[in-house]
Amino acid sequence: MKNVAEILKTKAEHQTVYTIGPDQSVLEALKMLAEKNVGALPVVEHDKVVGIVSERDYARKLVLKGRSSAATPVSEIMTRTVITVSPTESLDHCMNLMTDRHLRHLPVVSDGKLLGLLSIGDLVKETIAEQASLIRQLEQYIRGE
Repeated sequence: MKNVAEILKTKAEHQTVYTIGPDQSVLEALKMLAEKNVGALPVVEHDKVVGIVSERDYARKLVLKGRSSAATPVSEIMTRTVITVSPTESLDHCMNLMTDRHLRHLPVVSDGKLLGLLSIGDLVKETIAEQASLIRQLEQYIRGE
């Protein structure tokens, strides 16, 4: 089974990790989420992940409270306790972590630096690919190939 670093390497070829600062407005975050077609943005200050903001944060902490997205900084709605993983973690560990903690996005950090962002979709896609490969190998073994 692959580890986080191997998944990030594949993603890096065609995907950039977009971030936002804590002092930027929620409206700016929403525009970036929509433009980049992503569901969450790591909040980075001085090259350190200080939070994560998602569509869920927007809905629950801003819209439902009747606040203005233009006048509210990201720091007021972001999730401050960010669960991260290292590049050496297994996909099984990440899937268990995301399932147990009800997470959809998992920042990958090494030596305090953000390396990437895994989504639950990334992990499901890789798990399906690995299972399909295993099935092919077993079928070839059964056929004596």
